[in-house]
Amino acid sequence: MADLRLPEFNRRARRQGQPRRKALDLRLALNALSDVVQNRPPPIREFDQIYMKVGDMVVYAEYLCRKLDDRSLVFVGDGDAIGLSIAHLMNEGILDYGPSKLLLLDFDERMVNSVNRFALDNNFADRMEARLYNVADALDPTLLESFDAFHINPPWGQYNDGKSVVSFLRRGAQLLTDQGLGVVAIADDDTKTWPGLVLRMTQKAAIELGMAVVEMQPHMHTYHLEDAPGWHPAR
Repeated sequence: MADLRLPEFNRRARRQGQPRRKALDLRLALNALSDVVQNRPPPIREFDQIYMKVGDMVVYAEYLCRKLDDRSLVFVGDGDAIGLSIAHLMNEGILDYGPSKLLLLDFDERMVNSVNRFALDNNFADRMEARLYNVADALDPTLLESFDAFHINPPWGQYNDGKSVVSFLRRGAQLLTDQGLGVVAIADDDTKTWPGLVLRMTQKAAIELGMAVVEMQPHMHTYHLEDAPGWHPAR
């Protein structure tokens, strides 16, 4: 079994006399994330896997690093490889702030293997780990209530009345310490009825879990989706 303590990031980019948060170099960030995208396995549409566009990945990774700076972060599913993007940007010194440690739990063995292989090849396998996990199964008891933040971007619930989103939300909540934060990426389209219904169901479930919705960012991402190009999920 892997070490459950997950050592913290060594912020090598933070040197004496430098500002704590240096400006993001967009060219370096896009080049770094192009490596992550090339490493990502092809999406399986029958599993509702669709991938975020690269420009939005840069913006979103930086946003999460700002919001979750110095917090331990667990991804319950991450087909977009945002967690790996964060780890790579920090390891390369492109971002000098962000989560203190990262763990990915994902049902897709291809994704788990690709993340661990990339981390090993780029010398940060001691700072990011991916493990095989399906939300239908119970969580490893040693992980319960051990993270400062969770992130989910689950199947959006169009055909199951949002139950898929709520299932991932409940698992994320189980992983949180007291005063923890959760980030949920779900569909957002004013021209359709079902995204609003799923959003309300998700908010209701969050309240029942003792959580409060403190921020929403509508129309934050676009995705590669052949049957609905230009879709914007809300976070």
